[in-house]
Amino acid sequence: MEQPPPHGQAGARVLVVDDDPTVAEIVAGYLDRAGYVVDRAGDGPEALDRAAANRPDLVVLDLMLPGMDGLEVCRRMRGHGPVPVIMLTARGDEDDRILGLEVGADDYVTKPFSPRELVLRVESVLRRTRRVPGAASGLLRAAGLSLDPASRRATKHGDELALTVREFDLLAYFLGHPGRAYGRDELMREVWGWDFGDLSTVTVHVRRLRGKVEDDPARPRLIRTVWGVGYRFEATAGPGEA
Repeated sequence: MEQPPPHGQAGARVLVVDDDPTVAEIVAGYLDRAGYVVDRAGDGPEALDRAAANRPDLVVLDLMLPGMDGLEVCRRMRGHGPVPVIMLTARGDEDDRILGLEVGADDYVTKPFSPRELVLRVESVLRRTRRVPGAASGLLRAAGLSLDPASRRATKHGDELALTVREFDLLAYFLGHPGRAYGRDELMREVWGWDFGDLSTVTVHVRRLRGKVEDDPARPRLIRTVWGVGYRFEATAGPGEA
């Protein structure tokens, strides 16, 4: 039998939402042995109730739930404040994975999966809620944007931005490395910490981030596409920007 990673984020609370009691029990068991405080829910309404009673530090959320699916659960949880979400899906269709990312999931794992791998993904996401990869310790500012890695707050012209964990990390990396073109594989390695994976994850997160930081996401001026390479952040404010 696989052994779970030895170190979890001490005291971090993880809510596991899955209508399959066997899957939920296995996942909860591995997370518990890795040092997490684990809550469980078997459907969407129960998940929302448990999240309201004890705000989780991260949610492991099955996409296919009875009645209220994981996408709707994710939307409603995010309506009460940011919380990292790892989506579980039994589907192999890329559209379903992208849907999860579009509603704000920070990561996804396709069933069947290794429980040990899932624990490592949980550790990775939680670690990045406390540390911004590749960013300086002080405030990052450019083109009307301001980001504080310590408090994990970001603003645009003084208005706070509602960013997911990955969106925050991606913006921090762009702000910390302006003017350079990065490939999607480089961003996945530097921001996600993965040496391999589905590069559409990066594409979706860039699109979501543009929707929050660009004045006109259809004609982005900050996060530019570099054809044949990837993306480049333009730190110089354009006309009409602060």
